[in-house]
Amino acid sequence: MAEPVRVRRLTDQEGQRLQQIVRRGSTSSVRYRRAMMLLASAGGNRVPVIAQLVQADEDTVRDAIHRFNEIGLACLDPRWAGGRPRLLKPDDEDFVIQTATTRPTKLGQPFTRWSLRKLVAYLRKVHGRVIRIGREALRCLLARRGVTFQRTKTWKESPDPERETKLDRIEEVLDRFPDRVFAFDEFGPLGIRPTAGSGWAGRGQPDRVPATYHRTHGVRYFHGRYSIGEDTLWGVNRRRKGAGNTLAALKSIRAARPDGAPIYVILDNLSAHKGADIRRWAKKNKVGLYFTPTYASWANPIEAHFGPVRQFTIANSNHPNHTVQTKALHAYLRWRNANARHRDVLAAERKERARIRSERGIRWGGRPLNAA
Repeated sequence: MAEPVRVRRLTDQEGQRLQQIVRRGSTSSVRYRRAMMLLASAGGNRVPVIAQLVQADEDTVRDAIHRFNEIGLACLDPRWAGGRPRLLKPDDEDFVIQTATTRPTKLGQPFTRWSLRKLVAYLRKVHGRVIRIGREALRCLLARRGVTFQRTKTWKESPDPERETKLDRIEEVLDRFPDRVFAFDEFGPLGIRPTAGSGWAGRGQPDRVPATYHRTHGVRYFHGRYSIGEDTLWGVNRRRKGAGNTLAALKSIRAARPDGAPIYVILDNLSAHKGADIRRWAKKNKVGLYFTPTYASWANPIEAHFGPVRQFTIANSNHPNHTVQTKALHAYLRWRNANARHRDVLAAERKERARIRSERGIRWGGRPLNAA
């Protein structure tokens, strides 16, 4: 005599999920009835009793139980398909997806992207293979396979041959000497114009700034400095970028550690950051310059702190002149530094870094990698 049809032993997660569906009853009727079948079977009820409970045919109950034993809770969402049998085989579908995600120019077609009409026409006459599919069936296939119509985006990879070495240098000084690491960079140009932003307002009543096309005040560049160990950010607006302004910024960083101990400054590869005068001054004053790889300025720790500066001082603003704009920047920086991380948190972080340094000291040796 054959054994009665019954669900396998449920896991705790499966049992809790089925119980949740049955108790709430807020899901679809199909999921609800199937969950009730499985939960009843797990409770020891036989198929005829379950069929009577959910008002279904006994074969339907058996099919649901067998399906659960095969694929688990995925059986709660059956994928019924009606109509005529599918004309495309799995390998044909793979070929369609591969063709749709290939640039038409690579396939000898005189256009830069596919439309549904062009793709259907191409598939019907492709050499060595004929695939007949309608536009709506093609659209459904692409959606089912996760292929959507998207805008093309640009991207860049760093061509710097010393990319990994430079990133290793930066990572090392950040881990070993956080109290003596600083970051420097500029952002801009900063013009004098109403700048759109965002803020809290009544529904349908956004705050408004006037529109203007007059640019009579020139531009400025914010030269920012950031102390990793102290979590402080300061800077000044300049008319332009240049080696002289970079040197002045480095001198202000050196003044932040007047004890004469070596310091390390992370900055990007801008030509204004690595002139001969800057290198001579840095060597004389124990300042190590650690340059980020080309197209990898994201490795500069100051970049993450420039975002809030822009959002809370430039966006949603209408400064009348650069003097007011600069005062707003400095006021925000004073507020930001006064509300920086608590000293106890910084002390805990230093302690944790010291522990990590002791663990990695054997691998790194006694001295940091040479600065650029």
